[in-house]
Amino acid sequence: MNDWPEGWSGNNGGDRHGRGGASAQPEGPRVMRQVQRGRAPGPSAPPHGVPQQPTYTDGHGEGGYDSGYNTGQVYGAPGGGGPQDPPGSYGRDPRPAPDWRRRIKWTAITLVTVLVVVSVGTYFWADSKLKREVDLSKVIDRPDAGEGTNYLIVGSDSRAGMSAEEKKKLHTGSAAGKRTDSMMILHVGDNGNTMISLPRDSNVTIPTFKGSESGKTYQGTGRQVKLNAAYAEDGPELLVRTVEANTGLRIDHYAEIGFGGFAKIVDAVGGVEMDIPKAFKDDKSGADFQAGKQTLNGEQALAFVRTRYAFANSDLDRTKNQQKFLSALASQTATPGTVLNPFKLYPTMGAGLDTLTVDTDMSLFDLGSMFWAMKGITGGDGKSMNMPISGNSANGNLQWDTAKVKTLVNQLKNDEKVTVSGN
Repeated sequence: MNDWPEGWSGNNGGDRHGRGGASAQPEGPRVMRQVQRGRAPGPSAPPHGVPQQPTYTDGHGEGGYDSGYNTGQVYGAPGGGGPQDPPGSYGRDPRPAPDWRRRIKWTAITLVTVLVVVSVGTYFWADSKLKREVDLSKVIDRPDAGEGTNYLIVGSDSRAGMSAEEKKKLHTGSAAGKRTDSMMILHVGDNGNTMISLPRDSNVTIPTFKGSESGKTYQGTGRQVKLNAAYAEDGPELLVRTVEANTGLRIDHYAEIGFGGFAKIVDAVGGVEMDIPKAFKDDKSGADFQAGKQTLNGEQALAFVRTRYAFANSDLDRTKNQQKFLSALASQTATPGTVLNPFKLYPTMGAGLDTLTVDTDMSLFDLGSMFWAMKGITGGDGKSMNMPISGNSANGNLQWDTAKVKTLVNQLKNDEKVTVSGN
């Protein structure tokens, strides 16, 4: 009795696709026709390709599905019929090339935007710190305006905001009120800039003026005093009125800085290098300098510009030192190393603007023009001089040379090259 099902026992050599055989012996290649052991028709395998694999047919000897694995063409290699993907792409679309023009454009827009925002912010910050306290509209009987712009730059002995320790350190004393230690006219024009020092001991006549606080008119009596007495009597407005009345030159802008602010500016820029031709010492100002190049800090700089008793021509020699130092300060401040470095620019501007007093019409652009003109004079683009002096007056003050002053003022009014020399 046959234990196999009937379909299996009666058809051992018939149609047995996928059924196996009834014999205990495995079927040979003749019976298992669905697997062809021979070489599959088609192109020969590449020299270094995948080894030849069997080709699967339908069991009747006809070619059926060929996976292509035997030729190594499964993933689209040449002749495999698939897409040609670059190595390592794993069938993904290639990454598009970066649009550099677009990136550069947006980077430039971002940088310009940041620069504009910072610049505008800095402008309003600095503008808000300016002390616009001098009203030149209170000055009466003013001369006609000429060509160019005239600044009256004043260094006062104001001790406002200074502690007792700072006053001792800077040798300023503790006198009440404030006086002018230095006065200069800076003319900015198309034919060169000119800086003219006005000695504080200059003999001048106090003209008729209107009180800056009272508004009352005080008639001139021909009273002659030292120039710095005008400031002590009624402040910046009377000083401007006196300078204009004694020179005939209209003052367009006024700028004043006190002791403390001056020293802070110098320290903020890291000191100012000066070449001192001759050693000098002055116990009253605290000056003690050796000859040669040296960098002055704020305390030393203030002593340098205030010293007068160490020189033979005390007031005239001091004004020359003041010109040299202010020009050097402007030259060393208005540099890329300061302007482009926020860690130096903002402390420097803050120190100066905190103690700088200007007229009500002074803008930051006017202030910048003033400093750039001072720098230009240091570089040789302009002239620095003292007001021409003819000698001493009857009361011992310095008397201006009237003829030279008249010529000088006419040249400044017409914005001509200054040919007059000072003392």
